[in-house]
Amino acid sequence: MARRDESVETIQQEMTAFARRARATAARMHPELSLVSYTLLAHLDDQQGCRATDLAAHYLLDKSTVSRQISALEKLGFVERRVDPDDHRVQVLHPTTKGAQMLANVTASRRQAFHERLADWDEDDLDRFASYLLRYNVAQKKHG
Repeated sequence: MARRDESVETIQQEMTAFARRARATAARMHPELSLVSYTLLAHLDDQQGCRATDLAAHYLLDKSTVSRQISALEKLGFVERRVDPDDHRVQVLHPTTKGAQMLANVTASRRQAFHERLADWDEDDLDRFASYLLRYNVAQKKHG
């Protein structure tokens, strides 16, 4: 196998392992909250609310998948629906105070875990890693 192919294979394996750990970590932090639900809640918080159809379009998810996830978040008391002041026919999803607090707690825990994992990396390594991740995610957006 060529060197480039070996590197791509290693990247694929490591990213798969990373995704598995991320799902497991999400399950530990809040057993009732899937990684998808956490991601949707974080997006609602970042955007200061949005419609379910916007979530589906942004994450390329089926509307029924988003509907199930939002329903679960509502049952947990993490999301609420509000009437759009510009169009009373539209409902906008927002994190509740409880949802925003849970999100802040999980974010702080995740940030602390990253600090611990990367504690022995020097600043140049961190800068390179961050720029590579940004570059990869830009390429992923372009190519799907």
